[in-house]
Amino acid sequence: MASPLVRSRPVLSIGAALVLACSGCTRAPGAASADAGKVVVACGATEEWCAAMTSVFTSETGIPAEFVRLSSGEALARIKAGRADPEFDVWHGGPADGYAAAADDGLLQDYVSPNAATIPDRYKDRDGTWTGVYVGVLGFCDNTEVLAEKHVPAPTSWEGLLDPALRQNVGIAHPATSGTAYTALWTQVVLHRGADDEALAYMRRLHPNVLQYSKSGAAPAQQAARGEIGVGVVFSHDCVATREQGFTDLRVTFPAEGTGYEVGGVALVKGAHNVAGAKKYIDWALTPGAQEIGPTVHAYQAPTNPAAKRSDKTADLAALKLVDYDSTAAGARKLDLVRRFDAEIAKAPR
Repeated sequence: MASPLVRSRPVLSIGAALVLACSGCTRAPGAASADAGKVVVACGATEEWCAAMTSVFTSETGIPAEFVRLSSGEALARIKAGRADPEFDVWHGGPADGYAAAADDGLLQDYVSPNAATIPDRYKDRDGTWTGVYVGVLGFCDNTEVLAEKHVPAPTSWEGLLDPALRQNVGIAHPATSGTAYTALWTQVVLHRGADDEALAYMRRLHPNVLQYSKSGAAPAQQAARGEIGVGVVFSHDCVATREQGFTDLRVTFPAEGTGYEVGGVALVKGAHNVAGAKKYIDWALTPGAQEIGPTVHAYQAPTNPAAKRSDKTADLAALKLVDYDSTAAGARKLDLVRRFDAEIAKAPR
């Protein structure tokens, strides 16, 4: 097991982190021996968080680590494309339904870390395919100035997003590339009692209000910040982080009917070149100290380790109405739902 993170040691600056952590490195076929000491991470968190995590892991364990920043859909596609000669050892960050889909396709190797015992059962796969390292809750990122100009109140329900006054003023990503957007789509499935047709019918009604389907789940927060839209459907922590960049017109609201959430995972890639290093990375990622790095780089997801300190900017999950989000079920139906969304909704005229 990797040595615990020394909490008194300051997190390296992003500039220093980027020296140690490569955001575009891939492994050449047949390079197993040359890369045996290095851990390569497919990272679904923000660029800054990925850099800080890999940098501190290296400083604490002495194991070199590199990352490639990828959205959930991109990570799944890259891991699948490289199954014969994996370019990654670890997948870290992004909603667990993507991990469930990868497991169904035989892309992940079960690994039950000794540190997984401290993680609540609802935040991990019982077979050890993935373990949760953070929780993010879905919400609305509202530009109060834009909404005031349109005389529309900040939405507090999914139905509120359908207001005709919000035509082309809602931002959401495409679920084929974005775990955030798939969380929103699966949330509709849950709210409609498991009925795919009804969930897609809701998304079809929302379609005229969507300005565009972005590639990244966090992009709608930036769109809202720039005043391009009135509301972005994002994980709430992305809106909080964007507001901290000086966009004081932003505020977060949550849908009263219930909202979905992501359990950000960490997993061992099947066929990894550096299995031992990957396991040490996973062990380390589950420690309280590792999970406290996020807020230092404006990532305010809730930690899954009960001993980790929570930022006061993290959403209070106990105060919100959360849907019963089954990551395994969501992952099993992801391919079909995404295919239908693309064919029936994203390509439809507005």
